Amino acid sequence: MALDPKVFKAYDIRGIYPEELDEDGAHRIGRAYVEIFEPRRIAVGHDMRVSSPAMAEAVIRGAFEAGAEVLDVGMVGTEMLYFAVGEHALDGGIAVTASHNPKQYTGMKIVRRGALPVGGDSGLLEIRDRALGGPEQGPAQTFGQLEKVDIYPAFVEKVLSFIAVEAVRPLRVVIDAANGMAGAMLPPVLDRLPVDAVCCFFEPDGTFPNHEPNPLLPENREFIVSKVREERADLGIAFDGDADRCFFVDDTGEFVPGDFVTALLAELMLGKEPGAKVIYDVRASWAVPHTIERAGGVPLVNRVGHAFIKHRMREEGALFAGEVSGHYYFRDFSQADSGTVPALLMLEHLSKRSQPLSELLRPFRERYFITGEINTPVSDVALKLQEVKERFGPEGRVSHVDGLEVTADDWHLNLRPSNTEPLLRLNLEALEPTLMERKRDEVLAVIRT
Repeated sequence: MALDPKVFKAYDIRGIYPEELDEDGAHRIGRAYVEIFEPRRIAVGHDMRVSSPAMAEAVIRGAFEAGAEVLDVGMVGTEMLYFAVGEHALDGGIAVTASHNPKQYTGMKIVRRGALPVGGDSGLLEIRDRALGGPEQGPAQTFGQLEKVDIYPAFVEKVLSFIAVEAVRPLRVVIDAANGMAGAMLPPVLDRLPVDAVCCFFEPDGTFPNHEPNPLLPENREFIVSKVREERADLGIAFDGDADRCFFVDDTGEFVPGDFVTALLAELMLGKEPGAKVIYDVRASWAVPHTIERAGGVPLVNRVGHAFIKHRMREEGALFAGEVSGHYYFRDFSQADSGTVPALLMLEHLSKRSQPLSELLRPFRERYFITGEINTPVSDVALKLQEVKERFGPEGRVSHVDGLEVTADDWHLNLRPSNTEPLLRLNLEALEPTLMERKRDEVLAVIRT
């Protein structure tokens, strides 16, 4: 049995297969989840990784033995598992996926009723303790039922409901599915649209023969950047492994940061529902709150992490939320994150505007100068946070929504510790490029000394 305690992360389960997590461990997790949360009906789905079908079967067996009725939704993107839980009013669900991690990983994303995430502070540690609790969990006391369900048709209708399909023009779009779940999810959606799609690496393949499914790493974006230029495309869209995140490349082949995507999507969503609340994370560019306010919305800053974002969305009744990391959440999608919906919204946005994406982004790129996230290993996280606070705190307002924030009139920073390793993550922005570079270097000098 392989079930290493360290596979239980802050927001999900992730580890190397089969050394850190195998089928026996998955069986224990599935059973522990049902024993602790006592759901009557749950959904289980899996991604295209080589180990995922067997891991999902083990999860189903464990949940079934603990008495749950299981809807097996098969090979789906993670957002489709969220959709299944919401659409069928289920008590929870488990997606067997390691998201954007390399091919040797396996994992799970677990949700409760309403697609609310189960994380370190909302039951995941209890599942860990129950699953690890002894050599055997004892004989099954009861057995549930198993039903196979095809949720693809209903999912396609749901995501298309977010846009005016008739407004979409025949844009030339390069799509990189990275041999991940987007290759299975997108074809029935694209069949309904007039776009001229250049579909790349659409064959689901858990060995990732072309590149790893993590578009946040520049080396994994090299293909789509060059392909957009080669095809003279209007847009490039890259998906991560389980397709719950999408990333954009403009018509010039330049990558679009998640902050600027959040701003554009917020503007579009507020056009559909004026005056709504929009949530963004503490790392984001000032472009986000400024755009929300200009569009007549209410900007609400929040700490990083899908568990915190989804809880705040429910609390505030927020229409939309965006994170710098490429997670975009929608109230009418069970407050869950989706990669397909933002891709569709961007197609609609560009279809309705006479300008290319690079021109729509020009006001952001000319005013807001951002570092992106810069990670630095440190031996004493708390000490370095205090040193940065003492050095730069007097230059602006200090807050601690998530890590350390310092906000001056013409620059601001967020410095957060990693959840899983001794790292500090810096995001800094200024309203002038040389100021951004100077403050970035000054802060990094303190962190790295």
